[in-house]
This record gives sequence, C-alpha cells and structure tokens, in this order.
Amino acid sequence: MWSRLLALALLVLPTPALAGVKEKVAALAPSAVVLVVDAAGKELVAQNADEPFVPASVAKIVTAWLAIEVLGADYRFETRFYLDDKRVLYVRGGGDPFLISEELAPLAKDLVAKIGKAPITGIVVDGSYYPSDLRIPGIEDDVIAYDALNSALAVNFNTVYAVRSGAKVRSAETQTPITPLAIALFRAKGPDGEGRISLGQDPAVGLQYAGELIGAFIERAGGAVHGKVSVGTVPDGLEPIYVHRQSRPLSEIIAQLLLDSNNFTANQIFLEIGARRLGGPVSLEKSLKVANETFAAHGLADAFHLEEGSGISRDDRFTARGLAKVLELFAPHADLLHGHDGGLNKTGTMDGVRTLAGYADTSGHGRVHFVISLAGDDSEMRYRVLGAIESEL
Repeated sequence: MWSRLLALALLVLPTPALAGVKEKVAALAPSAVVLVVDAAGKELVAQNADEPFVPASVAKIVTAWLAIEVLGADYRFETRFYLDDKRVLYVRGGGDPFLISEELAPLAKDLVAKIGKAPITGIVVDGSYYPSDLRIPGIEDDVIAYDALNSALAVNFNTVYAVRSGAKVRSAETQTPITPLAIALFRAKGPDGEGRISLGQDPAVGLQYAGELIGAFIERAGGAVHGKVSVGTVPDGLEPIYVHRQSRPLSEIIAQLLLDSNNFTANQIFLEIGARRLGGPVSLEKSLKVANETFAAHGLADAFHLEEGSGISRDDRFTARGLAKVLELFAPHADLLHGHDGGLNKTGTMDGVRTLAGYADTSGHGRVHFVISLAGDDSEMRYRVLGAIESEL
C-alpha cells in the first residue's frame, strides 16, 4: 500500500527540469500567462493559465483553424463576371481576400479570351455579397492600411500603394496600374513620398477602385473599356460568362496571413466561414454563430469570446487552455506558421499587449505547443520566455 502511494507521489512531483523551467519563467515574467503542453496533452508549465487574456493577432491562429475546419484547406474563393447584350461587364465579388495585381493580370487575360476584344461599354461592380453597413469591431475610420474595409470585391487588400510628389502620383508597383480614383485619393490622403493607404470606410469607394483596376488590367490584356465604372447589381437571369477561381488554395492564403498578419485577410476568411455554412450574404453574426458552434463541438464553449477574426478588437478574450487545445487540433497544419524568429509561431501586438503562441521543439519533450501573454510593451520578453522554455525542456 505504502509503496503504491509513494509511487503516486513521485509521479505528481515536478521533475528537476520542469521545476527549473517554471522558476525561470516566473523570474522572467511573473505576471505573464504561460502554458506549455506536450503532444500527449500533459501540461509542462502552467502559470496564471486560468486568466483570460487579449489575444491580439494570435487570434489569427484560431481563425485559420476554423477556416480549415469549415471550408477545407483546398477551398478557393470565386469572382464571377457577366456580360449583357450591350457589352456591359458585371463583376460580382465573392469576398476573395487575394485579388492582388499578380492575380488580376492572368484573370484579365482569361477574361478577355472569354469576352473578346470588342470594347466593353461599362463595368458594373456588384458588392452585394457583403452588406453595405458591415463594420468590424476595432477597425477605425482612417487611412492606415491595417484598417482597410472588408468588402465583397476588394483589390490589393482595399489599399493603394503609390508615390506622391506634390500633385503628381504614380504607382509604387510596376505590376499595378494607377487609376483616376487612386490618384485622387492619394492626393487627398496619401503621404508625400512612398506609402500605402486604405481606401477608407465607404464601401462604394473600394468597389469603384476595384472596377477601375480591373478595367486597367483588361486593357493591359488587349481588351478595351470605353464606358464608366459604376456600382450596382447583376441583372436577374444573366449567367456568368467567366468564373475566376483564386489561384491560391485557402492553405496558401492562410500561410501568408499568418506571416503578414493582415487584418483584412483574416476577416475576409472569417466572414466566409459563416456565409459558406449558413448562406450569403456574409455577416459577423453568422460567422460568430458558426465559430461558437465549432468551439462547443470541441468542448471549448467557454474558452473563447470572439468579436471578429483578426484580433484587432480589444474585446476578444481567450483562455490559454482553449488556445492550447486549438494548437493541438491545428498541429497537422503547423507548417503554415512562420514566425519572425523563424519558428512555428505567431505574435500578437497592440498597446499594452504582447502575445506569442505556436509550437516549439524541445530535446526532452519533443514538440510542445505553447501560449504566452504579457501585459506591457516589451516585445522581446515573450521571446525570452520562449527561449527559457526551449532551453530548459
């Protein structure tokens, strides 16, 4: 009897290595939330692990996991094109987050092959897949690129990258034509010199710019556009002449999202989760419903409070154990993470918040998954805590 009790007591006592890493983490950041879990689900370090925290951009890991759960890693966004008998081109956006110039060039070539080189008499942009009053909590009405408006049809992340010298404005990218609206916006809001600005919070502005840029790429591809660009809807009964499927599968878009931490991309993906499961148009309510149902299905109903999918809202709240469980579930896709330190991790940064979560390879416990959250503005401390975990385990 006593021998069995002694064996049990020895099992629950921390090994010297675990005691050492806990002491080191506590010495570095005693108020930090830190949780380290091995592949078998054993908690190796648990410091302040029951305190909910503001995730900032590590929320994008959860959005990535939800997207693969609901949409699938091979999912591709679509944009539809229609042509009426007057050669008016209608473009219906499907929420593609990666309609960048490098995607628009081959798109335009394929489109011109379908519609021919006779002049288009106008372009009508249909953004009805997204409600016009959609607003993401935490996004502010300014020209900062990370505050770009989410939209059914947005090009280059609903931003303009240009160079301004007085009244003169030119594109800062050889692959991106400059358009009349881009020039006007950059004259009004862009910095002198090179910079990237968002198109603001008026959905019609972003849709107008998307139409102008698509028209410019059509002309580069050998087509002709003689009419104006306007915002409207596709007429009932008109069938698409061309459906463009994004060249990148969702897994590639997620890898880029986790590297660049683009808030616009994160919420485009998050909004698609709800619309795909519950039908369009998109809404935050639909996506939050699907997210909460998915959490509940994995026993995580109380682990997350989401307001949106990027982490830009300060009202987002995670638990360390909830995020650690998502990291366990996301482990087959761990290679989609590419941290600034070269590791399989993701940072989150906002005033007074520094977070880091992901996977680390240790000599004694193999690959572990970890969550680190600190109050304050010391960006390097999270890496020092991670370094202690990696060196001691």
